[in-house]
Amino acid sequence: MNSPVARLARLWMMALMLAMSAWQPASAQQDSGPSVLRDSETELLFKQMSRPMIEAAGLDPNSVQVVLLNDPEINAFVATGQTVYVQSGLLEVTDNVDQLQGVVAHELGHVVAGDAIRSASGVRQATGITILSLVLGAAAIAAGAGEAGMGIMAAGQQAALGDLLAFTRAQESTADASAARFLSKAGISGKGILDFFGKLQNQEYRLAIYSKDSFNRDHPLSSERIQALQQKLRADPAWGKPSDPALEARFQRVKAKLIGYVDPKQAVIKYPESDQSVPAHYARAYAYHLGGYPDKAESEANALLATAPHDPFFLELKGQILLEDGKPKDAIAPLREAVQGSGDMPLIAAMLGHALVATEDPKNFAEAKQILKVAVNRDNQDPFAWYQLGIIYDREGDQARAALATAERSNLEGNPKLAFASAQMAMKGIPSGTPDYLRAQDISMVSRAELAKKDKRYRDEKKDQ
Repeated sequence: MNSPVARLARLWMMALMLAMSAWQPASAQQDSGPSVLRDSETELLFKQMSRPMIEAAGLDPNSVQVVLLNDPEINAFVATGQTVYVQSGLLEVTDNVDQLQGVVAHELGHVVAGDAIRSASGVRQATGITILSLVLGAAAIAAGAGEAGMGIMAAGQQAALGDLLAFTRAQESTADASAARFLSKAGISGKGILDFFGKLQNQEYRLAIYSKDSFNRDHPLSSERIQALQQKLRADPAWGKPSDPALEARFQRVKAKLIGYVDPKQAVIKYPESDQSVPAHYARAYAYHLGGYPDKAESEANALLATAPHDPFFLELKGQILLEDGKPKDAIAPLREAVQGSGDMPLIAAMLGHALVATEDPKNFAEAKQILKVAVNRDNQDPFAWYQLGIIYDREGDQARAALATAERSNLEGNPKLAFASAQMAMKGIPSGTPDYLRAQDISMVSRAELAKKDKRYRDEKKDQ
């Protein structure tokens, strides 16, 4: 296929596929994209603030997750299943918990509608239009009507793209309407979602997007979304209902600590030392800690503890600062209290296990082992906990279970090659038929399948070159 027509056809097909890929978030792909940000306090806030809307949507709160991604883009999305991804850039620009709840309600609309699956049908329909136009255009060119054939191809490409854009705009509008229903049923004011769309509208103005309609866009214009929702939301009984003060305070804490973590320089500007609020202390503690000022970071953590001496998340912060400043023995006490006060939250328990291991005192290893085993049983998605557990197994001389811990960690980190090799090693030393052996076998099978898939992709790419 080296004729001008064939080359043009390939270019147009590539353009359409690239356009289609724009609707698939990069972070949904395993080989690239932003990392997940895990924090016990943030995950608890997300879980509790979204629960009323999840129930209003008729979904099981135990099956729906709201996950934070480290990405500065102002975006949230649903890739597959029942997981809502909120990017850090979006959390940073939201002013209050109502706005964040509005965004999550919209994404739950996509979950209920199954839009991640239905999008494939929209892509197939657009692809069909493109292929048909290429066939008809090629036939016209072959018959001697070159200019007409080129016109058919161009028109087909435009029709395909327009069809796909209309499909995604309809999905977004439906999700907006669903969000309004969920918020109303949950008794949450719709002011938040309208205010957030107002923020997006201001951003469109800054980017010089002055379109009168959304014909050539994958989302409706923010002005269109506000107009479609505001009458219904203003008439809702929950419109004038204020947000829960305790929930709002927790939101401000989570937002501040996020800014301190992802953008330390901006954090100390946004939260100067003259600001003695809890969120400001939180933001500066993380900023100073990451910036290499451990004394100042510990001072900010102490200021937080002065306001609430037994707050598990303040204790966790102080323990983390001490641990990562090379003072694991000093970190044990605040972390132990944080674990108890949080109800044994796995991420905090894993940090306590880390502190116990980092003391290099064999007397602490038995406690660390028990804590870490409970932590990974309650939350199997923390690779660092598996890493610490692997250290303990290695020092005990249990190389097979050390290999299994490495397999678990590598599987979570998306390293199928190391996961497969480690699982194979574990199976050689663990009695057949035991739970640990079966787990190693599962990881081995999954990793082998992933390696085969990667190998096939590589061979297909080489073939196409």
